[in-house]
Amino acid sequence: MAILTLSSRDFNQDLSRAKKAANDGPVFITDRGRPAHVLLSFEEYRRLAGGHQKIADLLAMPGVEEIEFEVPNPRDLSQPADLS
Repeated sequence: MAILTLSSRDFNQDLSRAKKAANDGPVFITDRGRPAHVLLSFEEYRRLAGGHQKIADLLAMPGVEEIEFEVPNPRDLSQPADLS
């Protein structure tokens, strides 16, 4: 995994380089020589975040209104308790 360090100025001047480098590893962005931000690919971010998605984020995705979703009746899912 390659790590690239860029100053804020270099980052602003060559954003495409930073985005390409983020596909190979984290890009550290410094302010006045001190690490301030990290640029990651979305896949790497999801891996680090555990891949968990919130329902609100999923519902906000473009095109979600076209997905057909049928909620089953809870009575169809219930089963009697086995107390034996």
